[in-house]
Formats: sequence, structure tokens, C-alpha cells
Amino acid sequence: MSLLFLNEKSWGTACDPARAERAMADFVAVVRAAAVAGGATLVSEVDVKALEIAEGYPVNKWIGASPRNRALWQRLRALQGRSPVRSVFPAEDAADHLEYRHDGEVVLGLGAAHFMDGIAVSLPVARPWQTDQVTLERAELVEDDEGTPEMRHDTVDVRHLSAEPHLDGHLEWIRKARRESVTTGLRIWDSRADLYPHLTFLPRVEGQLAGLNPHWVVPVRRALERLEEAVAAWDPTAMAEPEWRSKVSPEGETRKRVCRFTDLDGDTRTFDLHARFTPGAGRIHFRLVPEERAIRLAHIGGKIRPEV
Repeated sequence: MSLLFLNEKSWGTACDPARAERAMADFVAVVRAAAVAGGATLVSEVDVKALEIAEGYPVNKWIGASPRNRALWQRLRALQGRSPVRSVFPAEDAADHLEYRHDGEVVLGLGAAHFMDGIAVSLPVARPWQTDQVTLERAELVEDDEGTPEMRHDTVDVRHLSAEPHLDGHLEWIRKARRESVTTGLRIWDSRADLYPHLTFLPRVEGQLAGLNPHWVVPVRRALERLEEAVAAWDPTAMAEPEWRSKVSPEGETRKRVCRFTDLDGDTRTFDLHARFTPGAGRIHFRLVPEERAIRLAHIGGKIRPEV
């Protein structure tokens, strides 16, 4: 099931009642269409009934304006699932290391849609929301290789709906999300062959994923997806390594000794290439397997520490 995150910034905009009526009709239509396509649930920071459709025009007033509006409200009410947005996070504070902004303003629903790999949905009043993708500024607290925290700033794109035509570009993803709902580390392990056909895993990784911190489920899933995309596009006869879609680097010489693990054939090899994920010093260690056009993963968890 895919999650639709309500963009609270799209509500309460100044407009005339007729425009607000049309916007609500479009909003209900696109939420229902997404639900039909993939069993989507609407997640909001506050109950939709507590919002203003337009400045001075609350949802309650709109509901009472006509029988048609009451019918639309009942359809929407049946699809609203959870609030606040943190209630659907793997852990309530899972995204505390992140802040998302749009035009300089903090946006909870849009940010949650990106963090949870869902879709944002907006009331189509203002022009910025009449699109199938919204760009956000993201600030992320990360740790460097020495464990020093620092803020990293970048931009990210979020899937977005505010009218039914926007759904066309997301239908395949919605249907796939319905089939492959991955919400735990153990589900990542069980689904690995289907989700990541170019990644192979040492047996030791099963225990790491089974005990994965809930804060790390979504970041690990996304990091593995980026690795899969890079390796799937890799031609080992033309390039020594894939064109990585995220930061990947080798360990320094002094740390390579802690990255040696027993491989599938019983030989001990070095798995010092690693991708990062947050919060904290999350690491995915692997080695290249060019003869299989694959990479083999040996560690998913915190930064590997030397044995004392």
C-alpha cells in the first residue's frame, strides 16, 4: 500500500469560494483514483476536517454548503488513514536528522512523502502545486568518516499529485509499491532477490537486517535501491566500477583489515567499498563482482569498529 502525504502548505490559500469548490472536487478525485490504483491511504499532520480550504473557508463550511460536498467528504473520509505524519514512520523520531523546506518554509507533509518514499498530494489552488513533482530543499545531519556531525544541504524531488492527470506518471510506481511493501529489515532480506537482482548478500547480513533499527529501514531500503540502479547500468567491460548514484568510497589502508569477511566460496576477502546512510554512521560494505555484473554485500549497520 502506498502512502499519500497531505501537503499542509497547499491549504488556506486566498481564493474565491468557487475556486475552492473546484479544488476540493479535484483533490477528492485524485486521492480516490490513487486509492483505486494502489490501495493508497491519506496521511496528514492534522485531521483534514480541521483545515481551511481557502482563507476563511474551513472544511466544515464547505461540507455544509451542498449535498454534493457532503458526499465528497464521505468519500474522502473513508480514505484518511493516519495523523500526524510521524505516526507512519518506522520510529516516531526516525526523521529527526532531516528538515525539508519549500520556498524557505518547513513542510511536514512534503518532507514525509520524500522520507517515506511515498507521494505528496496537494489542494490545487496555487500554481506551485499544479505539477506531478515538487522540488524541496533538504538539510540532513550526517557524520563524516571521523564521526563528526555536520549539516549537508541538497535538493530532492518528491512525487506529487493534485489532479488526476498527474497520476499517469506514477501509476507504475503505485502498483509496484502495493506489491512490494517493505517496512522491516527482515522484509528487505526476504524480498532481496526480487528487489535487488544485481546485489548478492553474505549470510551474515540476514541477522543484521532482522535486527535493523527501525530508524534505518527506509534509509537502508533507499540506499540499496540506489546501489541496484547503479549496478544494473554497469558494463564491467567498459568501466572498472559502476557510476554510483550515491556517495561510495573505499576505506583507508589502516581500516581495510576490519573489512575482511568470509565470502560465499569460503575464502576471506576485503569488502571495503561502502555506501552511507543516516541517521548516524550507517554503512553498507561490499565488493565488486564484475564477472557477475554484481556487487556482494557483507555488512549493513553501523560503522565497523575494530575488535578489541
